[in-house]
Formats: sequence, structure tokens, C-alpha cells
Amino acid sequence: MTGIAVLGSTNMDLVAYVARAPGRGETVTGREFRTIPGGKGANQAVAAARAGGEVVMIGAVGDDAYGAALRAGLEHSGVCTDLLHTAEGPSGTAHIVVDDEGGNAIVVIPGANGTMTALGPGERAAIAAADLLLLQLELPLSAVVEGARAARAQGVRTILTPSPVQLLPDELLDCVDLLIPNEHEAAALAGVSEPQSAAEVLLRHVPEVVITLGAKGCLYAARGSEPLHLPAPGVTAVDTTGAGDTFVGTLAVALGEGRPVPEALVWASSAAALCVQKPGASTSMPYRSEIDAA
Repeated sequence: MTGIAVLGSTNMDLVAYVARAPGRGETVTGREFRTIPGGKGANQAVAAARAGGEVVMIGAVGDDAYGAALRAGLEHSGVCTDLLHTAEGPSGTAHIVVDDEGGNAIVVIPGANGTMTALGPGERAAIAAADLLLLQLELPLSAVVEGARAARAQGVRTILTPSPVQLLPDELLDCVDLLIPNEHEAAALAGVSEPQSAAEVLLRHVPEVVITLGAKGCLYAARGSEPLHLPAPGVTAVDTTGAGDTFVGTLAVALGEGRPVPEALVWASSAAALCVQKPGASTSMPYRSEIDAA
């Protein structure tokens, strides 16, 4: 079984479903509201666990009711929460508007996630024991960099999702094996909008890149090889929240199992396609048997 450490955020998603998202200064009437466990780190952890990985979550929740619910949700999906700390104050929240086309707009309030500024011996040991480390950018950058360095020192493969997008220091990029931005993040990081051109720029900093393209699939590029574009399965999206995290978590399991990259990308794309056909993020993520049957 693939051992995966996830160093990342755990949020409660507060989701409003509307026909269309409001413009600035505009009020619209929604049709439904849900509270759903989320956070990019926790979402990737759930996706990896449901896909068959042995997953440990490193992060923090608050000492509020959301914190208890977030911990329980991770454990229900088979994620180890021994290193999910409880901090004083509120848990992180994400305020999400989902429109009838499945698109979303998100505001993240870090809450307890902001207390994760450094790693202790337990966190470093968990990273050293893993096959892969998954990172995102919803924790303080100091902790992300420390986690990446710890993984590199132990030869643990590191996958970074650069979201929310920001300038990435060389000390982080030097420790990243695989970068997985979406097309907008790739354009922001590379300074060019065309995905293949963006991938070429990003390969100057990391050895492998997967740019996710939504309904257009994904683009894989590695140093010394030709880029590979894989189309996405044709499905009708209900809610795209969590699709990228589903892709990353599932891909990590496939790569940890030693699957060839094209096969791993197809499997991860199938998982993401299943995710977008249901509302919510972690609640819509498929189990291994569903992905295999897709």
C-alpha cells in the first residue's frame, strides 16, 4: 500500500448553490446551502485514502465544532489524524459559491491552519516514513518549505499543488519533484498563458509538471521527453469543487504503486470526472472500486 503524507489545510466548506454567481455589489438568491469538510490538504488526503493509499494528515483544526467534525470526516475516510493538531480558536473555513454550470468562486479564511508555521519531530518522522509527500499553499509557506526539505533529505517524492498561487521561492522548487498547477496557476507562475509554453518554463525549475485543464484534460511534461496531452472523460459537471484535489490524491496513489505515467493520469482523470458529477468536495470523491469501474 502506498504511504502518503499530506501536509496541508483542513477547512469547513460553506457552500452556497446559485443559478449564477453575483457580481460586485450584487445580491442573488441561492437555492441551497451546505457545510462540507474540505481544505486542499484534507481533500487530497481523502482522495488518496479512498483510492487505496495509507494516508497521514499533518495540519491543524480549531477547538470549535467544525474542528471536531473535520477530524471525524477524515477518520471516516481512513485518514490517520494523529498529527492533525487542535489549536485554540476557529477552524479554517472556505466560503464557496457554486453556479449552475458547475463553476465556483472561493474565499478561504485560514483559521487554525495559520498556526502551522513549523514542523516537530513527529511530523518530520511521518514524512520520512512516507512514499510521497503532498503539499499545497494554504498553510504558512515556512511549514511548506520545511516539509519539502524534510522529504528531499529522506528521498521522499514530493508533489506540490501551487494553490492559492503565489511566487514560489527557489528553496521550495528545488525540493519539488512534480508540480501540478491548473492552467490559470501555470500561466501565473510561468508568465505565459499557453499550457505547453508554460510547462516549458516551469520545467526549468522542477523535473516534472502536470497542468490540469478542466474539461480539456491535462498536459504532462518532463525534462528530456515529449509532452503528453490526455483528454478528460466527457461528463456533465454538477460541481467542480475538489476535482483538482481528487486528481492529485488519486494520481499520487497510482504513482506510488509504480504505474506508468499515462496509465496513472488516466486513472486520476477518471476519479476527477466522477467527482464533478456530484455536489461537494470531499463528499463527492470516489472510492477505488468506483474508479476502477469507470
